[in-house]
Amino acid sequence: MPIAELLAVLMVVAVCGLLFFGYPVALTLGGVSLAFAVLGHMAGLMSFSFLGALPQRIYGVMTNPVLLAIPLFIFMGVMLERSRIAEELLETMGRLFGSLRGGLGISVAIVGTLLAAAKGVVGATTVTMGLIVLPTMLRHGYDKRLAAGTVAATATLAQIFPPATVLVLLGDQLSTAYQAAQLQQGNFAPSSVTVSDLFAGALIPGFALVALYILYLIAMAVFVPASSPAIPPAPDAPKGAALAGKLILIMAAPLLLILAVLGSILGGIATPTEAASVGAVGAVLLATFKGTFKDALRPVVQRTTQVTSMIFLILIGATMFSLVFRGLGGDDMVHRALANLPGGAAGAILVVMVGMFFLGFVMDAFEIIFVVVPIVAVPLLALHKVDPIWLGIMMAMNLQTSYMHPPLGPTLFFLRGVAPPEISTKDIYWGIIPFVLIQLVALVVLWYVPGLATALPHALYGGR
Repeated sequence: MPIAELLAVLMVVAVCGLLFFGYPVALTLGGVSLAFAVLGHMAGLMSFSFLGALPQRIYGVMTNPVLLAIPLFIFMGVMLERSRIAEELLETMGRLFGSLRGGLGISVAIVGTLLAAAKGVVGATTVTMGLIVLPTMLRHGYDKRLAAGTVAATATLAQIFPPATVLVLLGDQLSTAYQAAQLQQGNFAPSSVTVSDLFAGALIPGFALVALYILYLIAMAVFVPASSPAIPPAPDAPKGAALAGKLILIMAAPLLLILAVLGSILGGIATPTEAASVGAVGAVLLATFKGTFKDALRPVVQRTTQVTSMIFLILIGATMFSLVFRGLGGDDMVHRALANLPGGAAGAILVVMVGMFFLGFVMDAFEIIFVVVPIVAVPLLALHKVDPIWLGIMMAMNLQTSYMHPPLGPTLFFLRGVAPPEISTKDIYWGIIPFVLIQLVALVVLWYVPGLATALPHALYGGR
């Protein structure tokens, strides 16, 4: 291996090692990249002037119209969290299904899906559900591990259901990679893959994943009945038509907001950024209607600023990492390695999927998107007949597991912070394992049935 490529490999190892020891992500990416750029320059392996492209790249990141959707979707999600819709949904849905064995767990899965589609922010959904649902499930005799796993897994659906932040960032990265791959193949009028394509492609796999979660909860209720008992109805609780009417009334506003945002994107009426602004305004109107807007505005703006700044700071650090990695010849090394793997395109994609899964133990989804995807996406998409939408959804579902699996899954930390004292970290880790396995089953199904991801976007927007 040439010395320059060896430096590129050592740079990746250094980043993973420092992240494992808890150093800040953005500063680690930038600092390690700068250090290896100096080493490469001193060894005569790359010119330090190579970093002259960095300001232009950062300017391109900050002015990217697709990425403007990120703060708007985050604002929408945090505002909905503060409007207390989740509490009402969970309470009413729990009463609807709670009289069935395992019904409360099923209610959590359904409400988690609605919140995922309405919020698109994992942290907000995890905290909301952890504070409201987890004590209720424990109070009614649910197994601690099952309760913790159910809440963590359903909260993480916000990473796969549109308008997930992960899908926006993946769409931006894959769009650039797909066009670069086509240019390498001599196609100078390349087609593109968009965030709208990934939003459409994620719907069917997302609902299939929810169905698998619910089947698991039903199986637990049937075969281990003590783990998920039925809830006796409260004597003063509404019943029958009154309960159904209350549920419809509570669900109407978030469903209308979801339909307005996703419907305008999938129908081609608005771009994701324009739809995100519609969602943000809709969340403000909803909070105003519920009387929470005045109190919520300041903390919502602060939280939105914090999360958005974190994402863009990581992106800037990752941009520098990619630039130095390319300057050391790392891109060519990865391209050769993937092209020469046995099994052709399937073998290369399998290696990348396995690698991303294990990277999820030390890196979260944003870091993997910004660091790994730009390196591997171009050579993968340059291989024969790799559909960019299918590849994007495979990556998104794989990245979802990085939020769930031990030891560094962010969802586990969010849940640990709000869980009742009787829930231990061990309970959370053991409880999430069945759902991680379900996630892997869903990935295998999507591998063999790619039409689950490609059928809807190709029907809406045409083939590629």
